[in-house]
Amino acid sequence: MTYILIILIALVLWVIFAYNSLITLVNRSKEAWADIEVQLKRRYDLIPNLVNTVKGYATHESSAFENVTKARSMAMGAQGPTAAHAQAENMLTGALKSLFAISEAYPDLKANTNFLELQRELSDTENKIQAARRFYNTNVRDLNTKIEVFPTNTLAGMFHFSKMEFFDLADNDAAQKPVEVKF
Repeated sequence: MTYILIILIALVLWVIFAYNSLITLVNRSKEAWADIEVQLKRRYDLIPNLVNTVKGYATHESSAFENVTKARSMAMGAQGPTAAHAQAENMLTGALKSLFAISEAYPDLKANTNFLELQRELSDTENKIQAARRFYNTNVRDLNTKIEVFPTNTLAGMFHFSKMEFFDLADNDAAQKPVEVKF
């Protein structure tokens, strides 16, 4: 009888520990996603200033400005860590690369301190987004592993824990290739 009670107490303690560890991983993943959203917001806020600065020097490049604006709107409208959101972010990154490629043709623009500062801030933000993305994906990996491995997979199923999506580069060849510059 004592052994059964000890086993029952151990089982209850394990369930409590496993459940709490799943909750911790879910909350860490949500926090990591919030960090990504903060950096993305910072990026979205910098883009109009960058576009306006470049417009002052390269007025005839209107299609590039429209592409950046359209890509920014799509990225801002995307919700959650989904493949569609990753693809929208990749499109924005590609549009920004083309904007920077255009700036290479304008020496006065490249020497403009406002442009250089915006470019530096955007580069810093991109680095922070990548770090936040890695942190998020690490937390999601840990959560998904915990949900899939025995014996916590049975507990995860009972309490309806579900796997979360990674936030990676989508299968988008354009986002993985360097920008082509044509004049």
